Amino acid sequence: MTNKLLEIKDLHVEYHTDDARVFAVNGIDLDVNEGETLGLVGETGAGKTTTALSVLKLLPERTGRITGGRVFLEGKDITNYTDADMRAIRGEIVSMIFQDPMTSLNPVLTVGFQIAEVLKLHKKAESNADIQRRVDEILKLVDIPPERKHDYPHQFSGGMKQRIVIAIALACEPKLLLADEPTTALDVTIQAQVLSMMNELKEKLGTAMILITHDLGVVAETCDRVAIMYAGKIIETGAVEQIFDPAAAHHPYTVGLFGAIPDLTKKTRRLSPIDGLMPDPTDLPAGCKFHTRCPQCMDRCRTEEPGVTDMNGHRLCCHLFAQSGKEEA
Repeated sequence: MTNKLLEIKDLHVEYHTDDARVFAVNGIDLDVNEGETLGLVGETGAGKTTTALSVLKLLPERTGRITGGRVFLEGKDITNYTDADMRAIRGEIVSMIFQDPMTSLNPVLTVGFQIAEVLKLHKKAESNADIQRRVDEILKLVDIPPERKHDYPHQFSGGMKQRIVIAIALACEPKLLLADEPTTALDVTIQAQVLSMMNELKEKLGTAMILITHDLGVVAETCDRVAIMYAGKIIETGAVEQIFDPAAAHHPYTVGLFGAIPDLTKKTRRLSPIDGLMPDPTDLPAGCKFHTRCPQCMDRCRTEEPGVTDMNGHRLCCHLFAQSGKEEA
């Protein structure tokens, strides 16, 4: 029996500004098992990063707020944890690799100091010599010579910066890693190296991971399960084999995502993007949020929000499949 490490139940997140109220996450349910990698996929603005920041309670202090739902970590409800409570969790139980390694590191502190800082916070009983030995071990783990711990971030390439960010995130061997597009800023060769390293570390440390990405190729190579997100909603989830099975039932948005991938075996003059744009999060449409772009839109899609249909663990949020499987309330 698998143990759920993270459970997100009916999470709602909003951003409030002087001019608007942004509905970023609109009632998502998500779970991650111990040692599992979950791919979180969707267009820019779908709410993927906001979901990850909500788990760590790192939403912008004045504008971002969780307005509903619960987040459970190791069975404990952390939704109302204080900043002090969360500081005890961040880094030790759950860590995050942020999108841009260039801005994730402090430019005026050595990389060794930044790795040691995490260890000093969570491993108070260890001596300074033990912490420095651990810093050396972690740098070796991510293929960076330990003697470079005295260097500053600007002295490293983009790929090495990303490795250092990963080293900081893994310093205390957390049980859950939130990787927010960890390879977006890197070239293809370095991407492959970083992903391979992350997979090796995941196997070695037994760390569970939520991988936020736009790249379906990366998902196919690294993930156990996949969740497709659109306009703050999870519209399809399943094992990676179910999501990538062309013969299986899929949400029209998922069909559009795969249809937009270039086919190297076919000669074509144009790519096949999904028509239209993501809806304005300050003024979301009624009914299914995808109906304004959906080629299979029905009348009920415009007014009635679809429930979740479960097909042997493959869950779809679409009226097209309401009679095909077990529909949840």
